[in-house]
Amino acid sequence: MSEAGGRGCGSPVPQRAPWSLVAATAAICLVSATSVWTVGAEPMSREEKQKLGNQVLEMFDHAYGNYMEHAYPADELMPLTCRGRVRGQEPSRGDVDDALGKFSLTLIDSLDTLVVLNKTKEFEDAVRKVLRDVNLDNDVVVSVFETNIRVLGGLLGGHSLAIMLKEKGEYMQWYNDELLQMAKQLGYKLLPAFNTTSGLPYPREYARKALDFLWEKRQRSSNLVGVTINIHTGDWVRKDSGVGAGIDSYYEYLLKAYVLLGDDSFLERFNTHYDAIMRYISQPPLLLDVHIHKPMLNARTWMDALLAFFPGLQVLKGDIRPAIETHEMLYQVIKKHNFLPEAFTTDFRVHWAQHPLRPEFAESTYFLYKATGDPYYLEVGKTLIENLNKYARVPCGFAAMKDVRTGSHEDRMDSFFLAEMFKYLYLLFADKEDIIFDIEDYIFTTEAHLLPLWLSTTNQSISKKNTTSEYTELDDSNFDWTCPNTQILFPNDPLYAQSIREPLKNVVDKSCPRGIIRVEESFRSGAKPPLRARDFMATNPEHLEILKKMGVSLIHLKDGRVQLVQHAIQAASSIDAEDGLRFMQEMIELSSQQQKEQQLPPRAVQIVSHPFFGRVVLTAGPAQFGLDLSKHKETRGFVASSKPYNGCSELTNPEAVMGKIALIQRGQCMFAEKARNIQNAGAIGGIVIDDNEGSSSDTAPLFQMAGDGKDTDDIKIPMLFLFSKEGSIILDAIREYEEVEVLLSDKAKDRDPEMENEEQPSSENDSQNQSAEQISSSSQEVDLVDQESSEENSLNSHPESLSPADMDNAASISPSEQTSNPTENHETANLNGECTDLDNQLQEQSETEEDSNPNVSWGKKVQPIDSILADWNEDIEAFEMMEKDEL
Repeated sequence: MSEAGGRGCGSPVPQRAPWSLVAATAAICLVSATSVWTVGAEPMSREEKQKLGNQVLEMFDHAYGNYMEHAYPADELMPLTCRGRVRGQEPSRGDVDDALGKFSLTLIDSLDTLVVLNKTKEFEDAVRKVLRDVNLDNDVVVSVFETNIRVLGGLLGGHSLAIMLKEKGEYMQWYNDELLQMAKQLGYKLLPAFNTTSGLPYPREYARKALDFLWEKRQRSSNLVGVTINIHTGDWVRKDSGVGAGIDSYYEYLLKAYVLLGDDSFLERFNTHYDAIMRYISQPPLLLDVHIHKPMLNARTWMDALLAFFPGLQVLKGDIRPAIETHEMLYQVIKKHNFLPEAFTTDFRVHWAQHPLRPEFAESTYFLYKATGDPYYLEVGKTLIENLNKYARVPCGFAAMKDVRTGSHEDRMDSFFLAEMFKYLYLLFADKEDIIFDIEDYIFTTEAHLLPLWLSTTNQSISKKNTTSEYTELDDSNFDWTCPNTQILFPNDPLYAQSIREPLKNVVDKSCPRGIIRVEESFRSGAKPPLRARDFMATNPEHLEILKKMGVSLIHLKDGRVQLVQHAIQAASSIDAEDGLRFMQEMIELSSQQQKEQQLPPRAVQIVSHPFFGRVVLTAGPAQFGLDLSKHKETRGFVASSKPYNGCSELTNPEAVMGKIALIQRGQCMFAEKARNIQNAGAIGGIVIDDNEGSSSDTAPLFQMAGDGKDTDDIKIPMLFLFSKEGSIILDAIREYEEVEVLLSDKAKDRDPEMENEEQPSSENDSQNQSAEQISSSSQEVDLVDQESSEENSLNSHPESLSPADMDNAASISPSEQTSNPTENHETANLNGECTDLDNQLQEQSETEEDSNPNVSWGKKVQPIDSILADWNEDIEAFEMMEKDEL
């Protein structure tokens, strides 16, 4: 098997080349390719690049300065309330808080970013603060992974650049490896976590044993690994495999361990896994999780945001084409939603609406630009900067997005935002002379901390070949390079990347295929595209013939229903069998989607007055009565507290709320009664604030206000609900600024940071609201098939039609008789052809204002409770895995 690497970017490294040469190749090749692109996107002038670089510096100063002013020495900044997040003093966020250990996390995570951004004096001051203030002797349970990549990695990255600056002779002359000693101290504290049944036979390189263990536990036929493993038994808890949450850093560190440590076994293992990824998981431009035992079968129909790192890793691998394809798909999703949602479906709708300011897409953008020199990626970076300033910037920093659809914020600014986002964005626009050291002498960790490549020349006595493991024989032609060979990849074609991106430009907005490339090839060959569930009619003979070809049978039952059954073995071909399975999954997804569409999405309360200027957006619960903000223009006005504050009787201060948006406290009467009282007093809208102190949209499910069981057509004003934490932000603003103006809308409106004092432009409601009006309810039923007891892939419905409008419940797919093409489980996706955003948050039955009258709910629950719980548990489990992986 050839080693990845090259003597420049054109010739392969000999089989046993000195590692010092190989280790530097990955960095060298990224630089040497930057002059390739002279045609395509318009080149960006040096002046504009400098302007954008300076803008990144200003943004970092805004984030870092507010952390130091309002939060330090706390671990993180809470940018909406302008205070530090101290573990144990704020409501628990579960596993997310395991990253916090009372060791000034954000400061440590930001150390090497300060040097990359040429803030050497600030870096020296920060190191002194770390040595003076940070205490690692804290009795607290922490995430081993997060503490390792953020704190230990931050200390090592800081140490690497501290000794570099010391050697230069101007800064850090007093430094004597103190950060390295702290890193060793922390490492020893983390070692007991490795003391599991799998054991620790090595006196050094402790993580090597963990990598060995995972390698040995790979699925031998597919060479894939799962997401969750029992550390004592070695059994896979979750048998789905992908490149995103839960597994991303494993693949990244296999390749980078080879680059940094020079051990051939790491490269061989990575190549083996990579071959499996490209065979099963990569479905250009998508990256979809599959079952490790049945890799031809997708495990879910949505992707998570953490996979955005993978194109950057493919650049380091040297596989440019799929990197360009996946990156472009992700960029189109960002252009649709402004940010990359935490999870999105195969037709690019929001699955989980949060965005905690993740840097992985910026990372891949930087590496693609370094590999290609294509100025297109500078424009992508410019878009990222604009969106951060436009939608995430708040007076005290940058706030994570609670919901990318509404633009609402979360009181959260994770340390990785400073550790990675600004580093990659600055490097994207920086020329070599803009950085005070050679960035190519370092490799980035998964948290973007810098480790020097010269580490590869140490410990040469360590064995470079693992002779005890067995490796699958692979086609060596896929592994000849660790960096792009421009003579091979771009022969006489400077528009190579543009030609790859072009077919993907409209894929997010205009089509919703699962396999984009395959569909395009079908059109080019003259064949019809696969039958989609949304188009199927049970009375159409042509459709029935297509079903037969896919191995799907339609059976008429005695009670008037029809049952769809798939036998993959009866399909005309393996491709047709795959189409049949996708068709069955789509039928389930379409039916379950209608259930979701009957629920109201969250709304937004946007503070537009000084000094917020629309920068603070709060997640608000909707009401089932009053003005529907999704169908009417937003309501804008100053706020005023009602008297009595509970709004349960005629207001005694009508002059104060007339023409304004009334603030009311929850409790003591029905929501509709409050709305009528403030409407009679002349209010133009109402905001009900939860009386449960400390409640927050961060930890509680979305709340929807229902009527009082009477006719509520007389209520004409909009009503929204805020939990206590979000409501307190408005109340605090009133106390400090007296007059506070807010905007009530279905989605936060755009604001221009440079024109904050001008009137906010209104925008048309997105296609979500237009399509919602077209959804018709149906009284027909779809019976569920018990997944565990059924023998076949089956779906039941009435015979007239199986179009989406005829289905208001979810059906289940159970394992088919063909073991090579069954499904073990399934996820909900949205494939109705319109590619609109829909509310995917878990929603619980809402409460009434009077505990004695619990009759307010989200609406009729048609789906059986077992099915609901199964869906919820699966989503919750997957989400918890993402929480543990840098959320």
